[in-house]
Formats: sequence, structure tokens, C-alpha cells
Amino acid sequence: MKGFRFSKFIPKPKGKADFDELLKIFLQLLNISAGDVNEALSFLNDLDSRYQLTDDNYGIGDFIQDLKDKGYIEDDKQKLGTFVLTAKSEIAIRRQSLEEIFSKLKRSNKGQHKTPFSGAGDEKNADRRDYQFGDELDQIDMTSSIRNAQINHGITNFHLTEGDLEVEEKDFKTNASTVLMIDISHSMILYGEDRITPAKKVAMALAELITTRYVNDSLDIIVFGNDAWPIQIKDLPYLEVGPYHTNTHAGLELAMDILRRRKTNNKQIFMITDGKPTCLKEGAKYYKNSFGLDRKIINKTLDQAAICRKLGINITTFMIARDAYLQKFVREFTQTNQGRAYYSDISGLGEFIFEDYVRNRRKRVR
Repeated sequence: MKGFRFSKFIPKPKGKADFDELLKIFLQLLNISAGDVNEALSFLNDLDSRYQLTDDNYGIGDFIQDLKDKGYIEDDKQKLGTFVLTAKSEIAIRRQSLEEIFSKLKRSNKGQHKTPFSGAGDEKNADRRDYQFGDELDQIDMTSSIRNAQINHGITNFHLTEGDLEVEEKDFKTNASTVLMIDISHSMILYGEDRITPAKKVAMALAELITTRYVNDSLDIIVFGNDAWPIQIKDLPYLEVGPYHTNTHAGLELAMDILRRRKTNNKQIFMITDGKPTCLKEGAKYYKNSFGLDRKIINKTLDQAAICRKLGINITTFMIARDAYLQKFVREFTQTNQGRAYYSDISGLGEFIFEDYVRNRRKRVR
């Protein structure tokens, strides 16, 4: 019997960071700097000075030249001596966010969400049943149906009736329309805690998840402060907090308008916020109150939650705050919509959203 052979372990000398390792750091810094290439490179220089990431063989200057040569950045035509991101970098940031947050994601069929229910779908299974009014013609198993007709009526007097028809079951699959609402009010950076960066990272990861793995789904992204407006996926790296209050009412109203135009049965809203509603727009003016829970603002917001429930739009709130009175509002909001709420810290936000997104896709559509 051959045994084990042991030898002295000699660790390999740790080398300096190469392009791929520096790129990972650079993409993280871009997310923090809201897509400002020059600020991200300045951060990278500081890190290099402090931790000696590079050496004489490959320095930050070489890395910048490689970024240009490989199409990650390009010279800013409007401002000499500065750089801007390219589409390749925007895709790379989203892809890295997906790998970081959803690293445990199992591969699944692109564009499909399987459920344990049978019904109108595109993948046949072995189950058979009698024809029912409303079944599609392409579901009819003609071979089995003709055999039934021969058995029931004989070969010499062949005719096919509704009672002879046999239907092939298909696996029911769903697609979904999702609106992601991101709070960009000033409170997202209050008290020295950066909440907008992880919120952006989650949004980019979710966008990459849907566009690469669930291609039949739709994702719309809304930001809300004093007002609400849609943004494109490519705009996410550049998203910043503004001097805004929190107009949740406007965000929900815009989300419903978007989802009304979607032709899918599964419609849902994911809302990432850290505070209570503090703003309403009344005509051309804004009604604002940052102190306590203003019942006028709260009631208007709850009305929107109730309308979403009547439209069959489920709202899942991801609350990045643990104040007792804020949680009380979220509970009331969730109860009104009959949706879900998660009280998450910044680090666990991505896992919560991923689990909820995938689980929602497994439910039966009525």
C-alpha cells in the first residue's frame, strides 16, 4: 500500500499586484468616486504609496497606460489631462458587483424562472391529461389523441371528438418586471456612513443578473429625492446623493406608471431606503418636514402602497436603518401593501435582494 509523502513547505514569494489585481481595486474605487476616473486614480496612488502595491517593474503609470490600451478609459475631450470611463468599464463594474454580491448564484437557464407548477409554458414534460376548454392547440398530443379515437370509435368509423383529445403538460415558467427604487436623499450619507455606494453596487449587480441570466425579465431603475426620475443602467456608476428630502410618494407613483406599461403578470418594486418619507410635491411647490413622522406625508405614501396592492404590485422594502420609529413606519407600509420588508445592514443588502428576487420568481402566477 502506497502511503503519503511529506515534504517541507516552501511558500512562493508574494509578488506585486499585476494589471488584473489593480483593475479590481480600481473598479471598486470608481464605485466610491461616482465614476470619477481621476479621483479613483488619485485614491489608487495613495493606496500604492501606503501599501506598496506596485514596484519598479510595473507601476501606476504602466497601469494607466494599460487601461487606455485595453479600452477601459479614454482621454476627456472637453478637459485636457483627465480621463473618462468607457462602456467597457461600466460593464466591468456591473460584472464585478455581480460576482461580489451573488458569488453563490447557481447557473440557470437564461431568461427562464422555473416553478413547480405545470401550465402554459414552452418546455414539455411527461404528464398527460384530458383536453379542457381554453387549452392551446399546440398542447394537443395528436398521436395519443388519434389512438384514443381509434380505441373509442373503432378504425372503420374513425372520427375525432373532444373527449378523445389528450393534452401534453408543459412546465410553467414566468418572467417578471421589476422596478428598483433607490433613495438618493441626503440622509444616505449622514452620520459618516456611506449607504449610497452599497446601494449602487446592489443595483448594478441586479442589473447584470437580469440582463445576463434572466433576459426575458425587465428591470427599470428609479432614483428619488425631492422628485423621482428614471435612470439608465449605464448611469449607475455615476450616481450621487443630492441635497434632497425623501419623496417616496413620487417614487412609487413613477414606478406604477412604468409597471402599467409592462405586459407581464409578475410585477414588483424593490425599494432601498434608509429613512422615512419627508417630502410631497403639491402642484409646483414642495411640502417638507424632516422632524418625526408627518401624518400628511405618511398617509399619502400609504395610499400609494394600497394602490400598488390593488394593482397586484408587490413592494419589498430594504431598510438600511434600525431606528424603532422608522421600523414602525415600514411595518405599517408593508402591512398596507401586504408586501415584505427587510431590515438590513449595508453588508447584507445584496444577499437579501438576491434571495427575494429568485424566490418571487418561483411563485405561481394567477
